[in-house]
Amino acid sequence: MSGNKKGNFIPARMREIQLKLLWKDVKEAISGSERDFTETSLGHAIFILAVPMVLEMIMESVFAVVDIFFVSKLGSGAVATVGITESVMTIVYAVGAGLSMATTALVARRIGEKRKKEAGEVAFQAILVGVFVSLLIGIPGVIFAKEFLLLMGATAEMAEEGALYPAIIFGSNSVVMMLFIINAVFRSSGDAAISMRVVWFANLINLVLDPLLIFGIGPFPELGLAGAAIATGIGRGLAVIYQFYLLFRGNHRIKLYLHSIKVKVEVMLELLSISGGGILQNLIATSSWIFLVRIIAVSGPEALAGYTIAIRIILFALLPAWGVSNAAATLVGQNLGAKHPDRAEKSVWITGYVNMTFMGIIGLVLALFPCFFIRLFINEAAVLENGALALRIVSFGFLFYALGMVLIQGFNGSGDTFTPTKINLVCFWLVEIPLAYLLAIVLGKGLAGASIAIVTAESLLAVIAFILFRKGKWKLKKV
Repeated sequence: MSGNKKGNFIPARMREIQLKLLWKDVKEAISGSERDFTETSLGHAIFILAVPMVLEMIMESVFAVVDIFFVSKLGSGAVATVGITESVMTIVYAVGAGLSMATTALVARRIGEKRKKEAGEVAFQAILVGVFVSLLIGIPGVIFAKEFLLLMGATAEMAEEGALYPAIIFGSNSVVMMLFIINAVFRSSGDAAISMRVVWFANLINLVLDPLLIFGIGPFPELGLAGAAIATGIGRGLAVIYQFYLLFRGNHRIKLYLHSIKVKVEVMLELLSISGGGILQNLIATSSWIFLVRIIAVSGPEALAGYTIAIRIILFALLPAWGVSNAAATLVGQNLGAKHPDRAEKSVWITGYVNMTFMGIIGLVLALFPCFFIRLFINEAAVLENGALALRIVSFGFLFYALGMVLIQGFNGSGDTFTPTKINLVCFWLVEIPLAYLLAIVLGKGLAGASIAIVTAESLLAVIAFILFRKGKWKLKKV
């Protein structure tokens, strides 16, 4: 009997020790770490980087879902307006993500080389480029907001009532750009916990303001759909101010000094060279969503509204997975800078296995219970039916999405942004868009056909990326 008690005590004690160690790692990940990620064991490095990145993306996911929840109370027309606007805002996200890729590759490489001053110089040049690009997008976006809605298939009534929403969203795109770029600076330097806090700060403000400004609660004016856009702009704008405060505060891995605030053409050109592939890579991917929205719009506003809600739910699942894959990009860049190419490759494979496990479970849940999740947002029968259909079909590809995004981030972290660009070109423009048109319009499958095209293209992307990544040419990339 005493032997059994002792035998039971030992594994219980071991579990207690393991839980304490896990909690210690979680606290380090959330509060910030001073570790050198080129020397830390890969398991610990991935965990400490991924936890805040996942939490950051979870908040983005929560915001995306809650935002559309409030907007859905205004009717399917308002939801469709948001879907159309978001389809083109993906261009802003593409540019921001492309610049972030270049920033990540250069900053992570400089940190790995122990050149923190040069990392700060890269950060400021990336900010300058982002400001310039956002002006090119914002000005025409504000002026032609109504025409844009009509062009994208909105009804005249939708364009008349909802034009203020895209005008505000496009006009405030500079804060989106800054959030992308500056958070990439923190993440790639190893300060992923700071990026997490910035996003939580922005979205908590947004989530509080959303219902107040949409529905006119208390002393706030009832602004409807425009209120959602204003809430987003305020939340993100305050977050950018917070980012700059942290950059100049100087007690983190990376800092901006007064002498860093000047134009350095050679650094900007290097950024543009790398980000060119990143921007094109994302423009190819995100512009395919614009064409998809246009194809789906042919099936009517109920199909478009259902698709918009389904995509928000899918993003809720995918964004944390992007957080995991971002850890791979940081580790690839830093380890290549420290001359550890094999360690860089191993970090990608480990991260990929973790991501596939996570996404496989989520995809199974969404595929089995799509109506439950759509019904959380809207009860209109036609919208519910379309949303559930899209959610179930797209969820079948989650394992492929999980692996593909990690491999793509592995390329990007090395500074090789053009290989993913070529992959995206084949998968999204040569496969997804023509297949969606064929299935949805020519064969009359509507939203179901477009959803099948999404799964096909994303699965093909993972297979091609797997083959090219194993060849290892990305290890030779010089930045």
